[in-house]
Amino acid sequence: MIPVRGFEGRKVAVLGLGRSGLATARSLRAGEAEALCWDDNSAARDKAEAEGFTISDLSRAGAFEDVAALIVSPGIPHLYPAPNKVVALAWEAGVPVDNDIGLFFRSLAGGEWDEFDAPPRVVAVTGSNGKSTTSALIAHVLEQAGKPVQLAGNIGRGVLDIDPPDEGGVVVLELSSYQTDLARALTPDVAVFTNLSPDHLDRHGGMGGYFAAKRRLFAEGGPDRAVIGVDEAEGQYLANQLSEGLGDDRVIRVSVARKLSGPGWQVFARKGFLSEYRKGRQAGSIDLRDMTGLPGAHNHQNACAAYAACRTLGLAPKVIEAAFASFGGLPHRSQTVVEAAGVRYVNDSKATNVDSAAKALLAFQNIRWICGGLEKEGGLAGLQDALGSVVKAYVIGREAAQFAMQLEGVEAEVCTTMEAAVTRAVAEAQPGETVLLAPAAASFDQYDNFEQRGDDFTTRVRAAVTA
Repeated sequence: MIPVRGFEGRKVAVLGLGRSGLATARSLRAGEAEALCWDDNSAARDKAEAEGFTISDLSRAGAFEDVAALIVSPGIPHLYPAPNKVVALAWEAGVPVDNDIGLFFRSLAGGEWDEFDAPPRVVAVTGSNGKSTTSALIAHVLEQAGKPVQLAGNIGRGVLDIDPPDEGGVVVLELSSYQTDLARALTPDVAVFTNLSPDHLDRHGGMGGYFAAKRRLFAEGGPDRAVIGVDEAEGQYLANQLSEGLGDDRVIRVSVARKLSGPGWQVFARKGFLSEYRKGRQAGSIDLRDMTGLPGAHNHQNACAAYAACRTLGLAPKVIEAAFASFGGLPHRSQTVVEAAGVRYVNDSKATNVDSAAKALLAFQNIRWICGGLEKEGGLAGLQDALGSVVKAYVIGREAAQFAMQLEGVEAEVCTTMEAAVTRAVAEAQPGETVLLAPAAASFDQYDNFEQRGDDFTTRVRAAVTA
């Protein structure tokens, strides 16, 4: 674990006792601070108390007397749609509010780093879509290249739960807007911005607040290198803000929408080919078309961002290419489950909104599409341009009939259950087709989470194709 520095002998309040909250309390204790823990859930409090932590109701009067800081778990709103009452009490008491990400960055570097010839480095990845795949891909490339690497944050282990990195080690962090929004220290060596699309708008008070939360990763400390997706206006703005001019190679621009040019540093993908240009000359290229773990333009964007980050860490293009080829993808994100009788079965249960489902649909041809679930605000209009490759839709969920009615121009069968949808899709699929789970909806009408839904699809597919 990473012992928290700067609070020795002082009291620090911890609000929220899930994975990150408990890890924070343990790291505070390792750093010789006293953690005062609270969660509205009694089972979470009992678990913390069983580990010997002090339970203190942070909502009571006087709870913040002699408290040095309040550390808030990322799932707890601190400003929008309304400030949490405990956070508001900390404000009133003048107690600094932070999160585990802020503690990580202020505590990571130790005195032993002065003895390292190659100090550890941190790569932090944020954005709306693709940040999990991009983070995992960077870590995979580094591991394949023989570099000591740890994956943490919104994926893998909690940031304070990792081992202190040794000489030359790399920590790859996936950071959500919930994590970047509140952190008082954000000082990665390399920061990556994948893209931006509307999400979590209630939590951030609108699109401007959402982008501002992402932008903090680049503005609070300033990374040595920034990898910026410039296919949206916000990315173009961010790249411009960080760059001192056209030739400033501290900013690497990334695109899957167009060829990038100019004297700076660019990585882009067109028609399945990744190209790296630096100072007006091509410095590397990769054919992504046969990378089974990276199908479609959205994954090609992830590949470009990961490639750029790995190049800043000194890896050669051929080393990165070899590692890309062995990347199997992440579970529930364009994950090939099996190929049988000429049919490919793909689990993209993480496609819980229209934007991510559209990207999944554009990644394949001749699709038998399993979709449906708890529909999100805004309807399905944004899917229309991505339905051209759909042979037939098999709709699941409690409101499957209503969902199916919105799929104009697509043959749709109301199946309601995953079992029925998989059975019908397997029976009707022809060689050369793809059976794709990309629900374009949340899972909570039938499942606890998208992972459970994806696991159900995977289990039923494997059973059906081997029967």
